[in-house]
Amino acid sequence: MFFSLLLLSAQAAGGAAAEPPRYSACMDLASSDPAAGVLNASRWRVDGGGMLARQCLGVAYANQQKWAAAAAAFEEAAHEAETAKDARAANYWAQSGNAWLAAGDAVKAQRALDAALAGGELIGLALGEAHLDRARALVAASDLEGAREDIDKALVDAKDDPLAWLLSATLARRQGDLPRAHRDIAEALKRAGNDASVQLEAGNIAAAERDEAGARAAWGRAAELGQDGPVAAAARKALAQFSTD
Repeated sequence: MFFSLLLLSAQAAGGAAAEPPRYSACMDLASSDPAAGVLNASRWRVDGGGMLARQCLGVAYANQQKWAAAAAAFEEAAHEAETAKDARAANYWAQSGNAWLAAGDAVKAQRALDAALAGGELIGLALGEAHLDRARALVAASDLEGAREDIDKALVDAKDDPLAWLLSATLARRQGDLPRAHRDIAEALKRAGNDASVQLEAGNIAAAERDEAGARAAWGRAAELGQDGPVAAAARKALAQFSTD
């Protein structure tokens, strides 16, 4: 859920103008065979493919979860777009920021997302997702007030994204605003009740509200949904507090 929009927005970003046939072929290969896609996009870049080739290269790297390489490719596409005074630069910066988050570099992510939002070209869902990603970077930097501002903006334009509600609920709990945390996690549950991370946070909020039954139920569901992953491990650890010897 965290990075699913990266590739969708990467593909949509090319829609600002008619693209050459090579662009569609490159993007298709970047998705169907990412390793071959890297080679293909790299050749196109050498052949003068410009920002479109670099964008395609970023998608190919992202589909291999080579996030730092993807972020760098999107960033290069953004620089080329800026030089050409092409409005797609904002999309490329947003994609770079999203990939830097996936790579675990919140500082570079914030810088890229600041650039994405600075020009005012992003609209609608793309704008909301950029605010959401910048909020994630700000949380990592312990700037919770700044993160709250960005999340509130994200909830206007990306209100159907369960991650926006999940992060809003988590932030509200961390800031001690349990009524808002309760409301926002309910919105996340409506949209993604089968997501282990959403259930884990629902349990955290229930526990903060001293609702043992609610916490048990949500953490149990998170453990079930998360299988052997880190979210399930966190849920099982939380449930252990209720164990009796």
